[in-house]
Amino acid sequence: MSDLSPNDIVITQAGIDASGSVREALEGRADIMAMTQATHDAALKPGDAGGLSHGERAALAARVARLNEDEALAAHYMALLEEAGADEAVSSMADPAHDGEGNARRAALLAYTDLVSAHPRDTAPEDIEALRSAGISDADIVRLSELNAFLAYQIRVIAGLKLMKATA
Repeated sequence: MSDLSPNDIVITQAGIDASGSVREALEGRADIMAMTQATHDAALKPGDAGGLSHGERAALAARVARLNEDEALAAHYMALLEEAGADEAVSSMADPAHDGEGNARRAALLAYTDLVSAHPRDTAPEDIEALRSAGISDADIVRLSELNAFLAYQIRVIAGLKLMKATA
């Protein structure tokens, strides 16, 4: 019997079969996979979303997946966006071409997320100040940073598992 959840997003997105050498390797790390799934749930659908709604989190996650050319993962996050009942303004944040349409708060969230996704080493104190200037609280800046950190981790784990599967 498997200790891995059949609903594990990383395993599903990586296309890991119910048997095989990659699955066996993951079985030995079921605790890490469970923590990864729990972190997904906490980052995307926390009990206390603060000022970063579930819809915004899902839209930003879909955007990051698209920036990383992972349409299957983006589709997962688009389903969460729909589940959150987000309006069109929030839903449009999932499109990497969208710039916030003159809304300073959305524009700041998007600019920061894009920067952290593509060039994390280029982030500077001024980027945090831009978020504050757009009215984003320090607690929500932390929430945004946690989301971005998780997404970077998740995307890399999925990519690594896909490589393992391809060479197994």
